[in-house]
Amino acid sequence: MLFALICKDKPGSLQVRLDTRPTHVAYLEGLNGEKKLAFAGPFLDGDSKPNGSLVVVEAPDMAAAQALAAGDPYAKAGLFESVEIRPWNWTFNKPA
Repeated sequence: MLFALICKDKPGSLQVRLDTRPTHVAYLEGLNGEKKLAFAGPFLDGDSKPNGSLVVVEAPDMAAAQALAAGDPYAKAGLFESVEIRPWNWTFNKPA
């Protein structure tokens, strides 16, 4: 099952994001290698600076999705003000 991780950064935390990005990217690459990552990318503010993340993962249930979210180096660094995890159904333009 797919889960959307909708993450909002804490205000004024851009430097935390920049400092943690290499380990975050490595974490996502690991999930991708394990076939647990559907897609991911940052939300942008009006100045095109990242201020959150959308990460869609494959997990058997909510508990597993929560564990993947908690394992993200961004989450461990305290970057996020909030993380909403929602089951998601990819309906249109899903890759083959």
